[in-house]
Amino acid sequence: MAIYECPGCHYRYDEELGDEHEGYPPSTLFENLPDDFICPDCGVRYKEDFERVSDS
Repeated sequence: MAIYECPGCHYRYDEELGDEHEGYPPSTLFENLPDDFICPDCGVRYKEDFERVSDS
């Protein structure tokens, strides 16, 4: 499992935790998020902009 971060607002997507509010249950891999995924906090950055910052 890994953690990915938005370079704009620093929202973090933790694969282990998912994001229930956005409809992604725990253990949802970042690669399995929709291709049109955008940052749920800033709405500016796209999936390809996110950076892998660590393993969880």
